[in-house]
Amino acid sequence: MTEMSHLSARVSSPRRLTARRRGFRAAAAVALVCAVLAGCTGEQFQKGYILPPNALEQIPIGASQDQVLIVMGTPSTVATLNGEVFYYISQRSERKVAFMNQQVVDQRVIAIYFDKNRQVTRLANYGLQDGKIFDFISRTTPTSGQELSYLTPLFKLLSFN
Repeated sequence: MTEMSHLSARVSSPRRLTARRRGFRAAAAVALVCAVLAGCTGEQFQKGYILPPNALEQIPIGASQDQVLIVMGTPSTVATLNGEVFYYISQRSERKVAFMNQQVVDQRVIAIYFDKNRQVTRLANYGLQDGKIFDFISRTTPTSGQELSYLTPLFKLLSFN
């Protein structure tokens, strides 16, 4: 009987090995699929200025230009029409799957307006909401003025008033 038990052990061990090999192959296949899918997950991209936390709260109306530079850093661009304006521009985009095109999720322009004495007169945090420029601080959307069509000057010429 001892011979039979040795033979049965030898016969059953190849079956156990093939079952182990199948289990190992299945685990390797699952790991490979997970690694491939992990490579396809989305990515987020931040371009431009990154606003420090609570930075806008540290800039009161009437603050000096030097104070703004200390808190916010160097602006992305500066305008000098009717006083100075510092613009801090940023854009956040993402792609949900690798190798796809990026989609813009958020665009921000932080504008800090100064008077002739280089004191802060107004803060604005412009972004896109529903495809229109929106100021997140005052919660207003700029409206356009009277829009003139190409026929308006013609009617003005023909009018006798």
